[in-house]
Amino acid sequence: MQSSLLNEVLENHQKDFHPVVPFDSTKDVLLPFDFTSDNRELTDDILNDTKNFSFWVNEKLASANALYGVGGYNEHRTVYSVSNVFDGENPGDEPRRLHLGIDIWGKPQTAVMAPLDGIVHSFAFNNRFGDYGATIILSHLLDGISFYTLYGHLSLSCIKNIQEGDRIGKGDMFAEFGLPSENGQWPPHLHFQIISEIENYKGDYPGVCKFSEKEKWLGNSPDPDVILQLNRFQ
Repeated sequence: MQSSLLNEVLENHQKDFHPVVPFDSTKDVLLPFDFTSDNRELTDDILNDTKNFSFWVNEKLASANALYGVGGYNEHRTVYSVSNVFDGENPGDEPRRLHLGIDIWGKPQTAVMAPLDGIVHSFAFNNRFGDYGATIILSHLLDGISFYTLYGHLSLSCIKNIQEGDRIGKGDMFAEFGLPSENGQWPPHLHFQIISEIENYKGDYPGVCKFSEKEKWLGNSPDPDVILQLNRFQ
């Protein structure tokens, strides 16, 4: 019930959200990225080397004259095989491969802005290979419905001078895309995710789930494009 109410509230307020990243729909180009097994270009040699992966992303953006590469919600991704962060607890367990957020791939230090007023719920440096790196979670209240937005793969500087409970205003630049050394060893990008119920998580929340559990996790993390509203421009 909470997630369906949240979806309804977010849809009703779409005209009110501030862009999360700088984007001018009259001139900027967005490139859809596919990180499923259908993308045969992404060989192990690319995925297992952050420099090669970053070069591949940058080349794709440059060739399309695109400001950002965008996509990933409800996408079954082969890229997560590069890190044991997404493996099961025991050998033979189903790994986590289904993406619960939207990724926006672009240049390091790209500004990240709050789509609406919020409060810093928590933050952390999730510093394992393949993890979020620097991460901030904001809490929000809209039409009496509480929810959260997660921002992963940020610059370390973003979490140096904030405290839980800090107020972030709509449109405030509060973060930026991090370099691989601080974002979990990924090409620079933002992982943006909506969370209905966060339970006891602090500074972290699963951004990838087991395919067999997709209904549960997608139900708690609705399509972030309801806020981002970027799919219409791809």
